[in-house]
Amino acid sequence: MSDRPTLTALNRFPVKSCRGESLRTATIEPWGLHGDRRWMLVDDDGETVTAREHPRLLLVAVSITEAGLHLHHPDLGDLDVLDIQAPAPATVPVSVFGGAPFPATPAGAAAAAWFGELLAVRVRLVHVADPTRRPVNPAFSRPGDCAAFQDGYPVTLASEDSLAALNGWIATGPRAAEGPLPMIRFRPNLVVSGAAPFAEDGWRRVGIGAAEFRVAKGCARCAIPTTDHGTAARGHEPTLSLARHRRFDGKVWFATNLIPDTPGATVRVGDPLQVLEAEPVPNGPRR
Repeated sequence: MSDRPTLTALNRFPVKSCRGESLRTATIEPWGLHGDRRWMLVDDDGETVTAREHPRLLLVAVSITEAGLHLHHPDLGDLDVLDIQAPAPATVPVSVFGGAPFPATPAGAAAAAWFGELLAVRVRLVHVADPTRRPVNPAFSRPGDCAAFQDGYPVTLASEDSLAALNGWIATGPRAAEGPLPMIRFRPNLVVSGAAPFAEDGWRRVGIGAAEFRVAKGCARCAIPTTDHGTAARGHEPTLSLARHRRFDGKVWFATNLIPDTPGATVRVGDPLQVLEAEPVPNGPRR
């Protein structure tokens, strides 16, 4: 393997749990890639609604437009959602997986009705009003670190080499017919190639182009990677193979979480990745 892995793909997911956009360049903000997970669905209590419980969300295509968002679902057609303009409407408190509430701005009745018809439950589409109001876990961060509507940290990085190893495990396992899996199952922002499989477990600081990141911790995986993004059908992989090879502390792990140290920097597909700091990892990812 090369000593200098390369950035091979960039993805942003404007609406949490919906489909993403593939980019060639992206600006890094303190709370993640520009435009990444600034919107999400919530229930009447302001709690996150995701594809964990509603896999059909993965069939919603989303693109950021000059006016706001464009949504498309094969059964519901199209919907345009206007960006939240100043002066913004009143905010509501929302929470990501039971975390501390922070303010978000509802997108309006049309978006609520569109997603409500899709999921057959009452939901609202909301926009994060101020990402700095959502600090990340202090055990793996510094004061001032924050996130938008990501699960826990601003940026996720995954390795093509690690995915190749995982697909090799799937190919020799009892659910071989479910593989090989595409990288989109893991919904990473940054995809790199050219390192040893799972070398990212030991990375502590990395540089990609002009951007630098701290590696906060590994990613414990939920049910979403078991879901086919083309059909919303749910299977057993990669959880089954990760449980055989990457099970630590009762969870399964793939990819790693990053915190930006150079807000405003731009990253581009093709940029080299430099490992600025690393440490041995005899027992899997930091967790």
